Amino acid sequence: MIDLNILVTGGAGFIGSHIVDLLVQQGHQVFVVDNLSTGDPGNLNPNCTFYEADISKLPDLQHVFSLHPIDVVYHHAAQIHVQDSIKYPTFDAMTNIIGTINILECMKTYKASKIVYASSAAVYGTPHYLPINENHPVSPESCYGISKFTPEHYIKMYANLYEIDYTIFRYSNVYGPRQSSIGEGGVISIFLDKVLEQLTPTVYGDGTQTRDFIFVRDIAAANIAALHRGNGFTLNIGCNTTTSINELVDYLSQLSKRRIVPHYVAAKPGDILHSSLSNELAMAVLEWYPRYSLLEGLSETFDYLIERVAHPA
Repeated sequence: MIDLNILVTGGAGFIGSHIVDLLVQQGHQVFVVDNLSTGDPGNLNPNCTFYEADISKLPDLQHVFSLHPIDVVYHHAAQIHVQDSIKYPTFDAMTNIIGTINILECMKTYKASKIVYASSAAVYGTPHYLPINENHPVSPESCYGISKFTPEHYIKMYANLYEIDYTIFRYSNVYGPRQSSIGEGGVISIFLDKVLEQLTPTVYGDGTQTRDFIFVRDIAAANIAALHRGNGFTLNIGCNTTTSINELVDYLSQLSKRRIVPHYVAAKPGDILHSSLSNELAMAVLEWYPRYSLLEGLSETFDYLIERVAHPA
């Protein structure tokens, strides 16, 4: 395998740092750009080269590209909070849309060959049918969904104009080690923190709502598969299995060895009741499949959090 110069934006973050770890293991030269607004320096692999930089500022990116002949970009830096996207739509667009354009401009100028872009299932909006496949209508219902979908068009345009390869991933609900429970953290990280603190988790609605939870190491493996496969494809990345919030609570009771009785409150207005992605196309194109069951992923995440509490950074 040829060693490549690879840039990971958001590489100090939850998903990006796991991708960095796998790329380093494979012997690639890995460069990370992260403004540390949500990323954690403690997540950084010691064998990567780190630049504290903001993708919404073109000179920041030009500096990195001018120093290193980047071959491939994994683009995971983003504004990820739905409510913030509604409160601060300009900031959301500057990061997610303008930031992506800045990356594409640098790729064009410095002749990088491929971008792997982290989009989101949020682009689909309320499902018309389940599981959602890549042909499902796109109808985002938040500024965040819009700002994740719009870059898909720019990426395809740059691919046509400048012969840049791409793979676009639309993720389902990702969970695992290094995920924050602050703000709009994933429901699993929020629940696990409550369990460790001996507090009662809150469930919005009756708990019958279902989600497609995928472990972060499976997400990272899909990204590695896209290094040499999936050119020109937009792919859903999920586990093809649905789990209700009540079932999730049962799993957490099993892991913590105590019965967890959540506090049920009214559902949030606009919450989607059921969501799951079909990953059949991704499995065929990438020769990848999710290896972790929910219980296996939860167990590894639970152990990680226990270790973090015992030995804080």
